[in-house]
Amino acid sequence: MVEDTMFFPKLRAHAKWVFVVLAVVFASSFVFLGVGSGSSGLGDLLSGNFSDLFGSSSSSSAQVKKDQARIDKNPKDYAAYKDLAAAQAADGKLDDAIATLDQLKVRQPKDVEALTQLAGLYLQKADVARNEAIAVQNQVQTVVNPSTFAPGGTTTPLGKAYGSFSSPVTSAISTQANEKLNAAYSKLTSTYSQAVSAYQAVAAVSPNDPSVQFALAQTAEQAQDAPTAIAAYKRFLKLAPEDPTAPAIRQRLKQLKQQQAQQPSVSTG
Repeated sequence: MVEDTMFFPKLRAHAKWVFVVLAVVFASSFVFLGVGSGSSGLGDLLSGNFSDLFGSSSSSSAQVKKDQARIDKNPKDYAAYKDLAAAQAADGKLDDAIATLDQLKVRQPKDVEALTQLAGLYLQKADVARNEAIAVQNQVQTVVNPSTFAPGGTTTPLGKAYGSFSSPVTSAISTQANEKLNAAYSKLTSTYSQAVSAYQAVAAVSPNDPSVQFALAQTAEQAQDAPTAIAAYKRFLKLAPEDPTAPAIRQRLKQLKQQQAQQPSVSTG
């Protein structure tokens, strides 16, 4: 039955990293359902799961050493790689955790749990990049708004004089800030693209899991990869046509297709 492949039964069948996928699925579903627009991001949602499942950073640091020792003793202890990555993530070392799972991916390319864990780590990393981009954006808005610093605002004589004096300096700072903002959002998009690739690897191993297709589609939207999102949504509907989210997904598919149709075609001539 379709119900046996959907979200809640997965809790009984998979390991703790399924909670990460579920957090992503339910948080990202808010995007096109119009709910939770004030969310602080996926990382905030996931952080509770990590603290509950993996413990504090002080204990995770000790766990990192233990798990690394297990791998050193037996490089084929594949569970140790996943445990090590979980401890590294709980210690805030996302790049190290990703590197650990990349090693395991070479050895066990069809380990669904490890691939899912890797996708969740990329989403965590993307959320860090998202928060960094928002912080930079706030800085840019402060710089490009002279009234923020002008005494009495820009309409008073003193404010106008300040604006005239500071304009060249403000312009230079604004240019630097915008360059920093572009770099921050480029990093964000790149990290989401890596998460998309990770979910595509999960989907390749578990092509009949609708929850994976859903997570892939939502992550692809964050990466501004409409073709991948559309394909994943279609696959989800094929696998779970009666799922409660199906009507909203069908509506979102229409929107994505309309957006694609409105995009100007690129001339190759």
